[in-house]
Amino acid sequence: MKKHICAIAVLSGLSFSAMALDCDPNLLPSWKDGTSKTAIVNYVDQSTDTSKNTFIPEPDRIAVFDNDGTLWSEKPYYYQLAYALDEIKVLAKDHPEWKTTEPFKSVLNDDIENVFKGGDEALLEIVTATHSGMTVEEYQNMVAEWLKAAKDPRFGKAYTELTYKPMREMLSYLQAHGFKTYIVSGGGVDFMRVWAPDVYNIPEEQIIGSALKYKYDYNDGKPTVTKLGEILTIDDKAGKVENIQHIIGKKPVLAVGNSDGDHAMMQWATSQPNSMAMIVHHTDAEREWKYDRESSVGRLDKAMDEAKQRDNWHLIDMQNEWCSIY
Repeated sequence: MKKHICAIAVLSGLSFSAMALDCDPNLLPSWKDGTSKTAIVNYVDQSTDTSKNTFIPEPDRIAVFDNDGTLWSEKPYYYQLAYALDEIKVLAKDHPEWKTTEPFKSVLNDDIENVFKGGDEALLEIVTATHSGMTVEEYQNMVAEWLKAAKDPRFGKAYTELTYKPMREMLSYLQAHGFKTYIVSGGGVDFMRVWAPDVYNIPEEQIIGSALKYKYDYNDGKPTVTKLGEILTIDDKAGKVENIQHIIGKKPVLAVGNSDGDHAMMQWATSQPNSMAMIVHHTDAEREWKYDRESSVGRLDKAMDEAKQRDNWHLIDMQNEWCSIY
């Protein structure tokens, strides 16, 4: 009997010890030894070694990262939208007409499926109602208070706890080797600037995102910047490239995303020597979510096909290459 117990212990331990062996506690510890981890380490080595012709001077080591689905989860829908939906319910007391007006009626009835049937126009109405008509400070204070209380319905965690541990390690690894890291996301820039600097060690001025127009007023000696209900920029697809050029002013050498919304940014970054693109592929239905080509959020189709044809584009298999997710 003792032999059988020992055998069971050994066999059961193998699965856990084998996984542990794949995860080096001294180097990107949440990444299993494999293709993606090797690509990151090799790229940093080649970029920072002055004896190699792949060396990149530190001022040119620009790395851009999408946020939703790349640095934190984005299912069942973007977390900024979760904020907007919750805020509609808070504001509803001052808008009795919303009880009979779409898309607000569906939001108040928790009919999210019907909200999405309204398309981009409905979502824009919701965002405009919850993100404009207030100063930037007022808006960001509201977001900060929401983040303290809100929980993701599936995992029961604060949304800021659903950032990917492997990606935080990658950011830190790049930062430690002289890379200047930027967020270039379709998410709202004022929304991300509330929490992302602390979570990712990326300052506010290195966060690029979608934005509504602003209006400056002096207000009898009290200057304010108010968020208006008109779009300034949509930081998605080609818009990401345009905003990088406008705000950063130079081409990144490393671009990381997870969807076709990042496709143009990755193509642009890798149109030069000594560059690389990486794509977070959501393959883990148990620990996170599994989706790609058919997803309504974070659709990955054309970019995935291109990754399979490019030597310096790498698909990160979340299920098989990450020791832990959060």
